[in-house]
Amino acid sequence: MKADIHPQYHLIKVVLTDGTEYMTRSTYGNAGDTLNLDIDPNTHPAWTGGSQQLLDRGGRLSKFTSRFGNIGAKK
Repeated sequence: MKADIHPQYHLIKVVLTDGTEYMTRSTYGNAGDTLNLDIDPNTHPAWTGGSQQLLDRGGRLSKFTSRFGNIGAKK
């Protein structure tokens, strides 16, 4: 294995949007750096179950629904 080709793996502090902090190992920055997150599991809809909106750009969603809307489970 080649020497000195891998990034340095060290401890950093991660700060969530609510102020919660924890230490983890990462290749981000230098040892002791702080990573402030703008999106985290406490606020992002993917984790919190928030609602999503589908935008119909160019009629693609409408076209898909008209072609395949009747396939699948009946309501």
